[in-house]
Amino acid sequence: MKCPYCGHQEDRVLDSRTVKDGESIKRRRECLRCQGRFNTFEEIEERQLVVIKKDQSREPFDRRKILKGMSTACEKRPVSTEDLERAVDEIEMLFRSRPTREVSSREIGELVIEKLRELDQVAFVRFASVYWEFGDVEQFREVVNALSGRTPRPGKAREEGERAKLEEPSGRGRRSPAPGA
Repeated sequence: MKCPYCGHQEDRVLDSRTVKDGESIKRRRECLRCQGRFNTFEEIEERQLVVIKKDQSREPFDRRKILKGMSTACEKRPVSTEDLERAVDEIEMLFRSRPTREVSSREIGELVIEKLRELDQVAFVRFASVYWEFGDVEQFREVVNALSGRTPRPGKAREEGERAKLEEPSGRGRRSPAPGA
C-alpha cells in the first residue's frame, strides 16, 4: 500500500476490524519510512449488473429506477417505503446471485409486477397497465377480473342491473306517474 504522505510502498498493519456488518475490513496502517498513519478499507468488488433493454441496448443496473417505478405505482397507497426497499433488495439480490451479470428489462419488469401483486393490488394494476401497455379498457378489465377471481360473461352486469331495478321494493326506485298526469 502506498503511503499517502511520502509515497513509500511498505507499511505495517496496526489494527484490523470488520465494518458494515462484516462486508468490509478497516485496517489502520503505519508507513515504515515516515511513521505516518492512515486507514484503508477492503471490500468485495461486485461485478456490475447490466440491463439489456427491449432495443438490445445495454445500461448499468440501477436499483433507484426500480424503486422509483414501484413508488410511483404505490403513490397514495398504504405501502411503506420499507416494504418497497425490501422488495427492491430481494429483486437485486436474486439477480446478483446468478452466475450471469446480464439481465433483461423484461425479467426485471416481471419481478416488479410479482412483488407489487404481493404488496398492493391497486399498485399492481397501475404498474401493469403501463408495463404491459394496455391498448384498451378490455385489457384493463381482464387484469382486474383475474385479480378478483371473476370472469364475467359479456352483458352480465347489464342483465343484473336490469333485474335489480325490476325487483326493487314498492315505494323505491321507479315511481308510477301521479294521478291525472
